[in-house]
Amino acid sequence: MATYVIGDIQGCYAGLRRLLDNVNFEPGRDSLYAVGDLIARGEDSLSTLRYLRSLGSSFYSVLGNHDLHFLSVSQGIKKAKRNDNLEPLLKAPDIAELTAWLRQWPLAMAIDEKLIMVHAGLYPDWSTAQLLTYSREIAEQLKSVKWCQLLENMYGDGPPKWNDKLSGKQRQRFIINATTRMRFVRPSRALNLSVKSAPKDAPSSLRPWFDIPNQQLKADERILFGHWAALHGYTPSSQFVALDTGYVWGNAMTLWHKETDECVSISA
Repeated sequence: MATYVIGDIQGCYAGLRRLLDNVNFEPGRDSLYAVGDLIARGEDSLSTLRYLRSLGSSFYSVLGNHDLHFLSVSQGIKKAKRNDNLEPLLKAPDIAELTAWLRQWPLAMAIDEKLIMVHAGLYPDWSTAQLLTYSREIAEQLKSVKWCQLLENMYGDGPPKWNDKLSGKQRQRFIINATTRMRFVRPSRALNLSVKSAPKDAPSSLRPWFDIPNQQLKADERILFGHWAALHGYTPSSQFVALDTGYVWGNAMTLWHKETDECVSISA
């Protein structure tokens, strides 16, 4: 029995199946976790979602920014961009079932007591317990009858900093931005959501979220995340495992094998 955590799939169905074949993944025996961005931009988001859903209790995921955007597009809240490549999925006869299935996933998930999975990362002022609590706040809304209202309110870059007194859509938007869009943070803890480069190419006033000391993160906890293809899977600490290696951009798709603490990749 093996546990795998896979980086951003982004609708690259053929690559997904090739990588799983490479590790002899067997549903029912093995478990597959995904760090979000299951769909969008790749060649076959529809087959990707259908396959992952077919895995039943062998599959778990958190939501990424592209997954949330697809939910918004599916309800007519936003229009899809051409490079999202979502049209076959949006026209699928089972789109209602796939949308309902996608809505069940949270923004963060504990794989075990020490392993936490989130799409973008852990905001430097949060503990993992807080991350999971705030994720549940959003998950409850996403599963409720008011889920479209949540999606309507999630667009925008502010507020830039966390405050325990944030409420309503401002609170929800910050939680979503921090968990699905964050890369760089200022020393003041304000999010910068516009710069997407590798850390070495970013302005000196910005630091990767994982480079800012987090006094609440325990030494034996690990954060598995995706979202940031420009990292090429590298962080300066084994406590932060970056799994988006940019397959959709012609690079590699990567998964992490929990039992061996090793990564396996295939080239695009």
